[in-house]
Amino acid sequence: MKQLNYPSMRFLRMAGLSLAMGLATLASAQETSYDVRHLANEQNIVSLSASKKYLLLPVEDNAPEGKVYIIVDNNRQGEEINIRLARKQVDYYVPLDLSAFAGKAVAIDIQGTPSSAICWKKLQFSDTFDLTNREKFRPVYHHTPAYGWMNDPNGMFYKDGVYHLYFQHNPYGSTWGNMTWGHSTSSDLIHWNFEGDAILPDAWGAIFSGSCVVDHENTAGFGAGAVVAFYTSAKSTPWGGSQSQSLAYSLDNGKTFIKYDKNPILTSDQPDFRDPKVFWYAPDKHWVMMLAVGQEMQIFSSKNLKDWKYESSFGAKQGAHGGVWECPDLVELPVEGTKEKKWVLICNINPGGPFGGSATQYFVGTFNGKRFVNEAPTQTKWMDWGKDNYATVTWNNAPDGRCVALGWMSNWQYQAVLPTWQYRGANTVARDFTLYKKDGEYLLKSAPSPEMKQARGEKQSFPSFKVSDTYQINQLLPRNEGAYEIELSIKNAGASRVILNLLNEKGERIDMYYDVPRQQFVMDRSESGLTSFSKEFPAVTVAPASETDRIQLRLFIDRSSIEVFGEEGEYVMTNRIFPSAPYNQMSFASDRGSFTVESLNVYKIK
Repeated sequence: MKQLNYPSMRFLRMAGLSLAMGLATLASAQETSYDVRHLANEQNIVSLSASKKYLLLPVEDNAPEGKVYIIVDNNRQGEEINIRLARKQVDYYVPLDLSAFAGKAVAIDIQGTPSSAICWKKLQFSDTFDLTNREKFRPVYHHTPAYGWMNDPNGMFYKDGVYHLYFQHNPYGSTWGNMTWGHSTSSDLIHWNFEGDAILPDAWGAIFSGSCVVDHENTAGFGAGAVVAFYTSAKSTPWGGSQSQSLAYSLDNGKTFIKYDKNPILTSDQPDFRDPKVFWYAPDKHWVMMLAVGQEMQIFSSKNLKDWKYESSFGAKQGAHGGVWECPDLVELPVEGTKEKKWVLICNINPGGPFGGSATQYFVGTFNGKRFVNEAPTQTKWMDWGKDNYATVTWNNAPDGRCVALGWMSNWQYQAVLPTWQYRGANTVARDFTLYKKDGEYLLKSAPSPEMKQARGEKQSFPSFKVSDTYQINQLLPRNEGAYEIELSIKNAGASRVILNLLNEKGERIDMYYDVPRQQFVMDRSESGLTSFSKEFPAVTVAPASETDRIQLRLFIDRSSIEVFGEEGEYVMTNRIFPSAPYNQMSFASDRGSFTVESLNVYKIK
C-alpha cells in the first residue's frame, strides 16, 4: 500500500471509496464481474479477473472465522488469511490487494463461510481505499492503526530524524489474527504517517513481536546502516504450535524488508519463546538479545546478529508471576541528580497485573553484557498503575541519549470488545525514562516526552482558588473536542482527601482523589461513560503517591483515554474511557481540611 498521511489522526484518505460502516453503500466503486461457486462443507470459489487493485471484503466482527486463499495458475499465492466474512451484516470492509496479479485470472478459495452469507453479494472492487476516520472514540494525538486490529508496538528505531514504529497488525479485521508488522513513521512522536504493512506472514508462521537495530558498523554484512529486524515466527499446527526467532533486513530505512534466507536463526523446544529485543552492548562490543520464555527472560549474545549464544536466564522468584512473561526490554538509565547509572529490565506480564489482566513490571540492577542481577529481589515494581499500559518497549538509537518508550494502551481482558469498529487498538503517549532514588530505593520515572509540550495549542488559564468544600469549573475549553492536556499545581492545607473530577453534560464522570493518610492517588472510571461491553472494564485503580502536600499533575485526555502523570512521572496511571460527550467540566472537593489550586492550565493539543 502506498503511504497514507494522517496528521493529528484525522485519518487517512486514499481518495474515492468509503470505508463502509454498517451497510453503507460503496457508490464510488467501479463494478468488476465475478462468479461465485458454492461447494460442499462451506467451501466457495470466487473467480475474477484482477483488473482492480483491491477486492474489498465485507467483515462482520462477531461472525465465525473463515479462511481465504489466493489461487493463480492452480497454485496458492502467499499464506492463508483468517477473516470473519459478513454473514448477516457488514460492519466494515478490508482491502485484499490483488495488484501483483494484474491482468491474470484469479480464484479466491474461501473456506468456512456458508452459501447463505450476505458477503457474496457485497464484494466490491476498486483501485482506491478511503480510510477517513468514522470513529468518535479514535484518539486525536495518540497513535492508532489506520484500520484493523493493533496490539504490541514492535521494531521501534530512530534514524535520520524519523521515529519508526511497527506494530502487531491484522489488516483483515479489527479482531486479533493474521499477525503482520504494520508500519508508521513520525518526526515528532505525535503526528503519524501510515506506511503500510512491512513484514508479512510466511511459511515459518505469523509475525509476532520483536525489535529493530541500526547496524552502523555492518556487523551482519548487509551493509553499513542497514536496519535489521528480529521477530518471532509463530507457527500453528494440528499438533500445537511452536515459536522461533527470525531475521529480516532493510536497505531503505525500514520501508521494505528482505527476509534472511537461513531463517529461523534461533529455535527452542519451549512453546512460549518470543519477543526478541536486540541492542548493542558497547563495553564488550557485542549484540544482546532478550527473549521471553515462559515465566523467565533469557539472554543471548552475538557478534554478527545471525549466530546467537545463550548466556543466562532471569526470573525465578523475581517479581510477579501471575501470567506469562512477554515483551522484554533492557536499558541503561541515569539516576537523576547523580552521575550514577543503573540497568532496568522491563517485563510485561499477562495476566497478573495489579488490577487484573495485563501490566508492565520492571527490575533495577546491574548488567555485565551477559547476566542481569536485580538489586531488589523481594519487591515488585509496576511501571504504570492503570489498567491500560502494556507491552511497553523503547526506541533503539533514540536521539540525544534519550530513552523513549511507548506502550500499548489496552488490556487483554477486554481489548477484543472495545466499542470501535474501523480499528481496534491505540498506543500511549511517548514517555522518557530516567531513574530517581527515594528512601534508598531506585525507582523508574516515566515522564511525558518533551514533544508533548511542543504540541500545546490554545490555552485556558484559571486564577488560583481555595477549596474548603466544593468548587466547580463549568467550561474547561471552548469548542472542546475531547483532546487536551490539564496541568495543575495544588497546595494542601490539611485536607485528608483532595478530590478532582472530570464531568460531561451527560452526567458521566471520572472520579479522582488523593487519599492523604494512605498516600495514594485513586481513579474510578465506573461511571466514565460506556462500560457495559465488559464486566472487567469498570474499575478503581490506585497508585502510591508520597507527595500530598504540594501536588503536581499533568492529565492527558484524548477522547477515549486518560493518562495521569504525578510529580513529573514518579507515578503514572493510564486508563481507557468511552464517554458519550467530551468531559468539559471539572469539580473539586475537600474532605475535612482545605487545599488551594495554585495554577490550572488547560491546553488544546494542536
